Amino acid sequence: MSTPVPLTEIWRGQIIESLHYGHALICDEKGEIVECWGDPDAVVYPRSSAKMIQALPLIESGAADAFGLTTEHLALACASHQGAAVHTDRVRDWITGLGYIDNDFRCGPQMPQDRAAFNELIKTDGSPCQVHNNCSGKHAGFMTVSKHLGGGADYIDPDHPAQKACFAAFEEVTGEPSPGFAPDGCSAPNSITTMRGMGRAMGWFASAVEGKDSRHTAAVRLVQAMIEHPLLVAGEKRACTELMRACSEPVALKTGAEGYFVAIAPTRKRGIALKITDGSTRAANCTIAALLVRIGVLDPEHPSSRRFMNAPIRNRRKIEIGQIKPVDALLS
Repeated sequence: MSTPVPLTEIWRGQIIESLHYGHALICDEKGEIVECWGDPDAVVYPRSSAKMIQALPLIESGAADAFGLTTEHLALACASHQGAAVHTDRVRDWITGLGYIDNDFRCGPQMPQDRAAFNELIKTDGSPCQVHNNCSGKHAGFMTVSKHLGGGADYIDPDHPAQKACFAAFEEVTGEPSPGFAPDGCSAPNSITTMRGMGRAMGWFASAVEGKDSRHTAAVRLVQAMIEHPLLVAGEKRACTELMRACSEPVALKTGAEGYFVAIAPTRKRGIALKITDGSTRAANCTIAALLVRIGVLDPEHPSSRRFMNAPIRNRRKIEIGQIKPVDALLS
């Protein structure tokens, strides 16, 4: 049984009121573990943190170039966006260009997290569409691959050629067979792996070399697209977007549901994977910020750092009564 360790503390006054446990590791370009906290062999669903892996067939198959996809499309294929107009307009145009409509999605509708988009739907008594789903960019990527390969309409079926390509890519870059999968929140299959497997995959992405082969080239293009368009990867005030903007050198960041987070640091040739075992987003955000500081790509005093790491906790009168902070072991 895997044994998680403390990663994020929630202080109120002079004592730790809550403590978030988890697993985290940093891997190098060879997939070797440089540092580890918790159990590297813990079995996990990486959830949306695996989107850049699932997007590899979009480029490798030739679909991206065949349909003239830009870096914006590639960033959206890796995104968990918040349904702002900057996201939904682009995804809607993307599927329209493929000859599809919203009903062709298989991700399901979701109320947008973006406040302006949310308020607009409420004011007009509107209902969310599937394009508002935070995974609609990933699904547009699947639809593009399906159209290119001549696959059927049910592109999330595990036996669909688009998903078979994703499964193959997932096992190859994690360097281990996946024991299975389950439907993600958007209904697409999400493969199981270990913490070590995801760290190995992120280290590989960080060291990919354009032109070495089709997979390396695909990895470089996806990472560069995420770095070029941090707003499209998540959205304003989201940890992925804010921390990518705050880093002192290019870094691609991707969150996943239930407390997962990964980072790809190409200049350092380092990959990071972490999982908070209670699924806490606040703890995942704090821990990833601390690990970015640890590898030297983020200033701990940057305003965006302070939003997630060593962030003040305020009560309803805006009085500071505590703090969210990483455990000392992450920074010492």
